Amino acid sequence: MILNEQAKNLRIVFMGTPEFAVASLDALFRAGCTIAGVITAPDKPAGRGMELQQSAVKKYALEHQLPVLQPEKLKNPEFLDALQNLKADLQVCVAFRMLPEIVWNMPPMGTINLHGSLLPQYRGAAPINWAVINGEKETGVTTFKLQHEIDTGNILLQDRFPVTEEDTAGTVHDKMKTIGARLLVKTVEGLASGSLTETPQSVPATATLYHAPKIFTETCLIDFNQPVEKVYNLVRGLAPYPGAFTFFNGKKLKIFTATMRKENTGRAPGEYTTDAKNHLSFACINGFLDVKEMQLEGKKRMAITDFLRGYQFK
Repeated sequence: MILNEQAKNLRIVFMGTPEFAVASLDALFRAGCTIAGVITAPDKPAGRGMELQQSAVKKYALEHQLPVLQPEKLKNPEFLDALQNLKADLQVCVAFRMLPEIVWNMPPMGTINLHGSLLPQYRGAAPINWAVINGEKETGVTTFKLQHEIDTGNILLQDRFPVTEEDTAGTVHDKMKTIGARLLVKTVEGLASGSLTETPQSVPATATLYHAPKIFTETCLIDFNQPVEKVYNLVRGLAPYPGAFTFFNGKKLKIFTATMRKENTGRAPGEYTTDAKNHLSFACINGFLDVKEMQLEGKKRMAITDFLRGYQFK
């Protein structure tokens, strides 16, 4: 999509850090937007050598000769001066951190955010994970204006797409970053032309509002005293990262890929069955979770057949 001249002339400051945000930055850049600057996280030590690593957004910005700012603190006076000097008409935020008002309210047109859900559903840090964990059949992306309370600003545009029973958080993420990037370009064009109408978020009285809090370790522990569908959705919603887990003969076992069977197991929830060659299954209250790809504590990720071939059962 190539933008009209009104949109191309807008000075945009882009804020983002991970690979998900790169798709949006790339879409804006290729559409002809004027990227006045890019704000991303400071370089952080990572890997075995703990060498400083650049964010995915910084790597893209440097490859395309875009100015980069990496503030430790968003209220730092030096950063605020540098941000002001970029003279942005509009700021675009994708997968970044929470912005103080002095930042999001700085440009004349304000700041827009791309969120990975159909707001007001799944406000919070992990909307993709929770949509899959909750077994949603559909999700989407929303562009909205930032305001004081997180993920509550007026909606600009939305786009939706189906979630299949085979989708994981990883596959939904990959679909969403492309769909979201396209929606973001449409949003910028609509704002530039004045054709977009802001819509306040509202929740119908009969609807249940779902939230998307940060994923913690306790979220990832599998409870087999549940229907197999819920356990299966938890595994999908935490794959490929951070991974749902249980304990197997005293060691932590992450399950990345599985299938489910609804049947009378005749076994206690959490009890496993195996032929020690091809299958490893855990009983739930109404069926089995069949492990397909996993990682035992201290080992590498592998297919279940490879694991069973080398595992010595006590």
